Amino acid sequence: MRSLAMSTCVAASLAAGVPARADTPPPQFPLRDFFRNPDKGYFRLSEDGRWLGFMQPATGDAGDIKRMNVFVQPLEAGKPVGVARQLTHESARDVAIYRWKGNGTVLYEKDFGGDENVRVVAVDVASGKQTPLTPDGGVRGGIVDELVDDPAHVLVQHNQRNRAAFDVYRVNVRTGASTLVAENPGNIVGWTADHDGRVRLAVASDGVNNTVLHRATETGPFKPLFSTDFRTQVGPAFFDFDNQRFYALSNRGRDKTALVLIDPAKPEAEQVVYVHPKVDLAGVAYSQKRKVLTQADFQVEKPERHLFDASMKTLYERLERQLPGQQIILQSASRDEKQFVVASMSDRTPGARYVYDAASDRLSKLGDINPQLPAQQMAAMQPISYAARDGLVIPGYLTLPPGRPAKNLACIIHPHGGPWARDGWGFNPDVQFLANRGYCVLQMNFRGSTGYGRQYWEASFGQWGLKMQDDVTDGAKWLIQQGIADPKRIGIYGGSYGGYATLAGVAFTPDLYAAAVDYVGVSNLFTFMKTIPPYWEPMRQQMYAMVGNPDDPKDKERLTATSPALQAHRIKAPLFIAQGAKDPRVNKAESDQVVEALKSRGVSVQYLVKDNEGHGFQNEENRFEFYSAMEAFFAQHLKP
Repeated sequence: MRSLAMSTCVAASLAAGVPARADTPPPQFPLRDFFRNPDKGYFRLSEDGRWLGFMQPATGDAGDIKRMNVFVQPLEAGKPVGVARQLTHESARDVAIYRWKGNGTVLYEKDFGGDENVRVVAVDVASGKQTPLTPDGGVRGGIVDELVDDPAHVLVQHNQRNRAAFDVYRVNVRTGASTLVAENPGNIVGWTADHDGRVRLAVASDGVNNTVLHRATETGPFKPLFSTDFRTQVGPAFFDFDNQRFYALSNRGRDKTALVLIDPAKPEAEQVVYVHPKVDLAGVAYSQKRKVLTQADFQVEKPERHLFDASMKTLYERLERQLPGQQIILQSASRDEKQFVVASMSDRTPGARYVYDAASDRLSKLGDINPQLPAQQMAAMQPISYAARDGLVIPGYLTLPPGRPAKNLACIIHPHGGPWARDGWGFNPDVQFLANRGYCVLQMNFRGSTGYGRQYWEASFGQWGLKMQDDVTDGAKWLIQQGIADPKRIGIYGGSYGGYATLAGVAFTPDLYAAAVDYVGVSNLFTFMKTIPPYWEPMRQQMYAMVGNPDDPKDKERLTATSPALQAHRIKAPLFIAQGAKDPRVNKAESDQVVEALKSRGVSVQYLVKDNEGHGFQNEENRFEFYSAMEAFFAQHLKP
């Protein structure tokens, strides 16, 4: 985080028009160009590098609406050849995610109208035959391990037996036949397999205390290694390459999450492999071919990586020479690590995708993700920070509309969801769309945002609608103090917890905002806590500790005071609410309560409900409708 002195300097330079921008605003690009599905994207390599998978809009088995479906195409010398074949034929909803299983099978996941009951399906590349690997009928499934050395099987988990607990099965990708590998006694919240595909680690939780369990063989009993309260997090990542010790992301005994190595024979002694002094690690990767750690990812202001491996350092150096000034991500690799799918992007563009041949050091371009939006006419995302009223430094990002002086602008406060997540630097279509329409956009990583250490995260406990909301409010006031925002033209827009912060903003600081857009946001902390999905049940006590217990008299007064639906009489700013009818996390009743409370007072509220959506709108036509309505709503009330 920046010091307060540095933060003030940054604000002053922004207000003075630095970094330099064009004297005239760019043209307004069509709304659909920001929120459309790519013509082609999500490129992935088969294990041998001879096939390329990708997704593109295509019609499915029913209906004429195009959805994102999976295609495969032969690859030669880094370039697609021949005719691409469509493997999936979804028509109700985009394919959520897919991956290769070896060279002859593609695995993909889908849900049903946004209900998040994910089903895993295998598709045979040669025949197109589809084989479900997890049940349907309200069952939530997922992949535990792809079992790269077993061409016929994968490990999946699902909650068919008990909706609150996930059992692990070894499933044949050709027949769908499954064998139970690990039955969940009801308190397991995570499973980890070793490099031979044997499930040997688990994390158990009573909601407040977590226990890491280990077993020497897949048929033996799990035994506890150590327990911590939920504030101390030790998340197993993968086994060492001898399958004896395991790597984990841990904040045991420290504020920042580090990569550590744990020996089950001496579980209390962590060997710290890498820790960043300022932020938590976000992830870690390894080479399956060479059996070495390759990188750890983190973000202070922009995405960064720590490289453990000389080969990986050389690879990134070569890519950075050919793609200077771009954020580079390796999205896929052949098993022999001779070919890679490379993404190059920035805060101004989702960028391009390439196949990189390591032997020849050659990049072959697969395509641009969104060529309709020229990077030079998009807005820069500037890391900033400001002091909250209690002195805590709040990091965030400020995006200014290009071609306009940073003075007296219509501004959108855009708190992120989670809330135990964070905003990061990179291309954000919501932010770029609003900037293109003339708004400045402030995203803040309020207390509780992850990535900044345990103390910063814990500072959010019991603070929904209180200090967490003050951080949002203080960000809006910071924009006013810097002269960037016109105090009469500030809006607020967020989704999920960001939707809660939006509703809290107009309820608890009714004179600050001129308009608000709540997208699938929590409104009533009592009903929200009572309607969590069944598979969140093992974490209920943790939620009570972090948010509040609706059945505890000590928490009742606070939860009442910080539930916007119960304080809706204070709302006077124009409000637009969007909600998915099948949302399993934030039920439709959360939005209904606010709408009904305002209408009972004769206050008009714009309300958009989509019956085939859940926690956010995935279908392209619904996204277009939502953003079109939001554009008109903010234009009417904020006049950018």
